[in-house]
Amino acid sequence: MASDEQDTERVVARVRPHGRVLFWPSLVFIATVGAMAYFNGGFSEQWQNVAVLAGGTLVIVLLWLLPLLAWLGKRYIITTRRIIIRTGFFVRVRQELLHSRGYDVTVRQNSLQSMFGSGDVFINAGLEHPVLLRDVPGADLVQSALHDLMERSLNPIAARRQAEASRASDETTAWGKR
Repeated sequence: MASDEQDTERVVARVRPHGRVLFWPSLVFIATVGAMAYFNGGFSEQWQNVAVLAGGTLVIVLLWLLPLLAWLGKRYIITTRRIIIRTGFFVRVRQELLHSRGYDVTVRQNSLQSMFGSGDVFINAGLEHPVLLRDVPGADLVQSALHDLMERSLNPIAARRQAEASRASDETTAWGKR
């Protein structure tokens, strides 16, 4: 029963990139809605009023809705066995990285990320390009959690080799002779 508890995969964290990336799109949204409300009905020609509404709607879709969907489309899930990186909204891409494979974790923070406690987490698993978790909130905590999970994860091949090396030999030796 104890092995069933160890074999069960549990979610440790579900993380998205830091929400501050939505600051400018939200500011554009508020300004656009305010401008649409102010200028709507203010022109003598009907086509000008429709153009204000259409232009404002286009600005909202391009500069607020698309960044929001892009932000919602990125998710990093850290479980007790692996890291799952899901990106995309219309076309989903899923990448998995097992803790048992072993990897190096590096955190890079610029000055703005340091103020908010976020950072870019680079995971080098020996692949051609390292896996990047971009602008993760609590990047130092994520790094330490990944180190702990990697240490707890036991590679089955390495465990078998370790067990074989530590197993007592069935040969009898007497004073250094076999």
